[in-house]
Amino acid sequence: MHLKVLASELGVVRCDPGAEIPVWVWKSPFYSITRTADELSIFCEAEAIPAAAAGAARGWRALCVAGQIPLELSGVLASLVMPMASRQISIFSISTHDTDYMLVPSDRLDDAVEVLRSAGHDIEF
Repeated sequence: MHLKVLASELGVVRCDPGAEIPVWVWKSPFYSITRTADELSIFCEAEAIPAAAAGAARGWRALCVAGQIPLELSGVLASLVMPMASRQISIFSISTHDTDYMLVPSDRLDDAVEVLRSAGHDIEF
């Protein structure tokens, strides 16, 4: 599988489930917003998150599965997650209609690239 590493560092912010989506989110060219009954989670470029944002965890890098993944295809995330788990590398995953993103701690990006290449994946920076 061909993966692309996004250039920017990302962060995630956990907000109360009824919170308004903050205006600073829209400054980021990459963001993902998920609201559930329990929380509002926002992933975006770390530099867009205000320093005083409560519940923020910065220091994540994203690897994107290149191209469009057919919705009926199974095992895509498993092929990425299982090698990462073998090296104790934490991940967040974000899926869109077209593809999947896997976020890893910035300080483990080199390890993630090494383990994914060893598992047969092609990584592009």
